[in-house]
Amino acid sequence: MLIVDDSALMRKVLRQVLSDAGFEVVSARSGGEGVAMVRDFRPDVITLDINMPEMDGLTALSLLMTEHPTPVVMVSSLTQQGAMSTLEALALGAVDYVTKPGGTISLNLRHIADELVRKVQAASQAQVRGDARRAPLRQVRPTGRKPASTNLAPQRPAVAHRSGQPPGLVLVGVSTGGPRTLEDVLPFLPADFPWPVLVVQHMPAHFTSAFARRMDQMCELQVRECDGPMPLQAGQIVIAQGGRDLVVAERLGRLVAQPIAESPAHPWHPCVDVLVDSALRQMPADRLVGVLLTGMGDDGAASMARLRAQGGHTIAESAETAVVFGMPQELIARQGAEVVLPSDQVSAQLLRWAKLH
Repeated sequence: MLIVDDSALMRKVLRQVLSDAGFEVVSARSGGEGVAMVRDFRPDVITLDINMPEMDGLTALSLLMTEHPTPVVMVSSLTQQGAMSTLEALALGAVDYVTKPGGTISLNLRHIADELVRKVQAASQAQVRGDARRAPLRQVRPTGRKPASTNLAPQRPAVAHRSGQPPGLVLVGVSTGGPRTLEDVLPFLPADFPWPVLVVQHMPAHFTSAFARRMDQMCELQVRECDGPMPLQAGQIVIAQGGRDLVVAERLGRLVAQPIAESPAHPWHPCVDVLVDSALRQMPADRLVGVLLTGMGDDGAASMARLRAQGGHTIAESAETAVVFGMPQELIARQGAEVVLPSDQVSAQLLRWAKLH
């Protein structure tokens, strides 16, 4: 594998961590040098710093995805600007990222050694297609296309159900490769989509607000991070806040999306299983749709299999498009997937089901 970082200290620490984990490692001191080495060395995985002189990580990544698509794990600083740059890297084709604790140059990287090794191992098995597949989605919505109101209503009347409940609810779970995959789904839901959409993307606290803002620029529906109780209403996509789990709960006679403390019983957060099980407690299964997209592990597979067994609809992303086929594959293995679809067909299926209710 190849490490690309302009800091000699960071290259040393990264090399030590990954060599100890059994990887054969070479390193580059700049983005330009890294791109040149990929042409000759053809590594299985690359770790790529974002902030580098001469050629930064985003420029290098764009060249790599065009010339030699390779699984890339970004190494970024835990800052607001770092979050935005990391999300852009994921949109360009990076598989995953790790954040540097304590700043750009830090020996504390060893504190996240296990996460780094796990994500590099997952990236080595990831499916990378380069940048061409996503070019049309990079055209963000022109300013003024969406109404300014934060209480966006559907353009057609919703079917009435029990007071305080939406006619249906979409629950999306996603992890590794998720930010890019969600660009295949959420921007294609129209402004009059009649059901709220709740999204759990495994992501730390400092990233989800930037992620929600980025998706809001791309979608007809309003996209918001759930930083407090939010009534479930059509016209909105709600992103789970990093560092907390998300549940469906009843409050003053209405159903709301509500952040809660992370469940110690689950290893991934925000947790898909926690969200889906909470929705099953509040709404009939036949008015719920579970969508399990790319990601390593099995978060969401058990709860969405229960949802399906109780009469709900479920979609598992197919191996054809999944960056990492772990989570959807687990749902399929549990016989919990009603349909298996590539990511770019998910929104059309959601629209078909919504029209039946």
